[in-house]
Amino acid sequence: MTQADEAQASGSQVTALRAIAPARSGNIFEETIECLLQIIRLGIIPPGQRFPPERELAEQLRVSRATLREAISELQTAGWVNVRRGRGGGTFVSSTPAGGWAPASGSDAGAHLGAEFSAVEVEDTLTWRRVIEMGVAEVAAGQDLTAPQRGQLAAAMDTSRQSSLAEYRRLDSQLHLTWAQVTGSPSLVRSMVESRTRANKLLERIPMIEPNLVHSHEQHQRIHNAILAGDAAAARTAMAEHLDGTAALLRGFLAEP
Repeated sequence: MTQADEAQASGSQVTALRAIAPARSGNIFEETIECLLQIIRLGIIPPGQRFPPERELAEQLRVSRATLREAISELQTAGWVNVRRGRGGGTFVSSTPAGGWAPASGSDAGAHLGAEFSAVEVEDTLTWRRVIEMGVAEVAAGQDLTAPQRGQLAAAMDTSRQSSLAEYRRLDSQLHLTWAQVTGSPSLVRSMVESRTRANKLLERIPMIEPNLVHSHEQHQRIHNAILAGDAAAARTAMAEHLDGTAALLRGFLAEP
């Protein structure tokens, strides 16, 4: 490849990276992971090739270096990238990505992590979950909660916050179901059960990411506080932000490029 070709390729890569840059929201960490996975899966950075240097990549993606470093660390743990130190080091796309998935090459997309889920199924589950769980948060906040109900909410919140990594998803589901229970609507409880069942089938196909769990606990607290305060609008908004963070990860790991 000539210097002119390299310059053109580099310029195209920068343009692509900026186009995929995560939106500014309360879920910048999760969206950064989604963005990096899109870059890998679309083949913008081919297997075995190096990402731009950290400072440059952070500027192109318009995120802080700390957020970028944290996201790369989690993707390295999950097997999507390799970080090499020293001369000639950097962040490289794994030659054999996690789950046997291979970035698209020509017309061949290859198998990927979560191949049993179509893009339509993933989006349908995320849409269903958004409608049901935002509605649950809003209705729960509109209830005249009794002292026992407030105690039930506080206990579920504390248990979820203190959960181990291995127990997180079970106790997370329990917390969301508790929010549904205080609505007083059996139909909403059944809908929440279906929502969590469908979402967990997707979540089981992606790695547990500790910074995301910390972020989720913070979002849970905001939802909890809004419900206890009787602020339906705040509860709905906080739940939307929480679901958007999870959706960003699921789309990043599971959605077709």
